[in-house]
Amino acid sequence: MPAVTVSDVTVLPRISTTAGAQPRRVKSITTAPQGFEGEGFPVRRAFAGVDLAELDPFIHLDQMGEVEYAPGEPKGTPWHPHRGFETVTYIIDGIFDHQDSNGGGGRIADGDTQWMTAGGGILHIETPPESLVMSGGLFHGFQLWVNLPAAKKWSPPAYQDVRAKDVALLTTSDGGALIRIIAGEVDGHVGPGSTQTPITLIHATVAPGAELRLPWRRDYNALVYSMAGHGSVGAQSQPIHMGQLAVFGDGDEIVIKAAEQQESRSPNLEVFILGGAPIKEPVAWMGPFVMNTKREVLQAFEDFQKGLLGSIPALYKEDAKPKAPLHRTDKLQGDSAGDSAAVLDVHGAPTDMQESGDR
Repeated sequence: MPAVTVSDVTVLPRISTTAGAQPRRVKSITTAPQGFEGEGFPVRRAFAGVDLAELDPFIHLDQMGEVEYAPGEPKGTPWHPHRGFETVTYIIDGIFDHQDSNGGGGRIADGDTQWMTAGGGILHIETPPESLVMSGGLFHGFQLWVNLPAAKKWSPPAYQDVRAKDVALLTTSDGGALIRIIAGEVDGHVGPGSTQTPITLIHATVAPGAELRLPWRRDYNALVYSMAGHGSVGAQSQPIHMGQLAVFGDGDEIVIKAAEQQESRSPNLEVFILGGAPIKEPVAWMGPFVMNTKREVLQAFEDFQKGLLGSIPALYKEDAKPKAPLHRTDKLQGDSAGDSAAVLDVHGAPTDMQESGDR
């Protein structure tokens, strides 16, 4: 069950509906392939098979789990680099620790979101805490990559934490859906996440038989990923189930309906809803780097190999005057972090250059 819930949705603000609003038509529905990330935790690649032009300003989306780990099974990723975009990690259930080469990061759990601006370059690691490794337990979350325009790709690396208690909560006129706004704005209600690229991120739970009509900005694209349950999307009620992504066309609102009958293990339709203002710039993407040109991506790899994207372990403020010498690794390369192939594949990102022109 999602960590962020309410005992009585009727006390929440209601989303208003507009008479004559044009529902967005469904352009495509794709099924996410399953795989493993980092040191071996299961993922679904939500954007696989969808053209980057349809996703803009988003690049990559992984559903991590849902999985019930036995003791000793929880896994994370090794140290790896990023440049040119932002990562958004949303933990629905479970715990994840982040650490970076700037001394940033922290722990997110049960409805928290961590927003990392890789900007000009950073090294980071994502791991379950030792207590979770020892005990096992439920783990379920998402990691989203949000592109940055050329003017912001060299921004200084930064973190922000969005705590579960700060997420904006709404419902529909009949109380049939719980809407969690993580970032962006819907019907005048604003989520706590601060975004460099204008976007909206929502996790919605739709009760069996209920319909969600969500007002949506015309200048944003619109994507709906079903993480659990069964239902339909669009005015034509096209079927959608767990692990599928719907891409929408133009219009004023997104229509989502939960099926009357759901499975006992997934009693509701759970959807991740996202959209943003397309950047409309060339994209060159390979492994952990998302830039505007192939040359910039190759430069990122060269900078990484030279150790210019950071060093580990990070020198934290509280360690500014260590009593014992710090053993630092100046570069992540060779035996210390695997070869370039491992770096390329750490998030299941393309190992071949992906390019798209002006859109």
